Amino acid sequence: MLPQIRSVRPVGPYTEIIEPSDLNIVSWPDLSLRMRATHVPSVEEASLVAPRMIELMHDAAGIGLAAPQVGLPWRMFVTFIPDADPVDRVFVDPAIELDLCGSPPQPYEEGCLSLPDLRLEILRPMGARISARDLHGDSFELSGSGLMARVWQHEFDHLEARLIFDLAQPVDAPTVKRWRKVYDIQ
Repeated sequence: MLPQIRSVRPVGPYTEIIEPSDLNIVSWPDLSLRMRATHVPSVEEASLVAPRMIELMHDAAGIGLAAPQVGLPWRMFVTFIPDADPVDRVFVDPAIELDLCGSPPQPYEEGCLSLPDLRLEILRPMGARISARDLHGDSFELSGSGLMARVWQHEFDHLEARLIFDLAQPVDAPTVKRWRKVYDIQ
């Protein structure tokens, strides 16, 4: 069986046009999950890819999806958080500032669309402020707490090549070890 080849068309020394319909969610141990994301080549390319990422996120019943999870090394993610922010949002070149809100990081069970069958208690600050650009290239800032701040942090971690098992508590080490024993060889 021949390896699947993604359709790309070179357009310059540092960019390529992506065929959005060829994008799919990648799973561990895909190497793109361990590569730190770089800038988004252009607003035009982000505008082509974002609708497909949103479609994939909704199809998988997710609440966030980062570009590295579809094999793109871009600093971009999308979210749709039903109870906190029920809008399809696109974050291009985001920067995040964590806010402890006067309390220590809180545990919450997280999963990941790229790490099937793995759910772990992850400690995260309860609040965050995020700045990014939208699909028009305009800058915006949002502040949030609870699940919304957690989703931003989780997706931002993907841009930094961090996965939830990197953040797992020591008590979850046996779970991570069993999971990796199965998924590392696939």
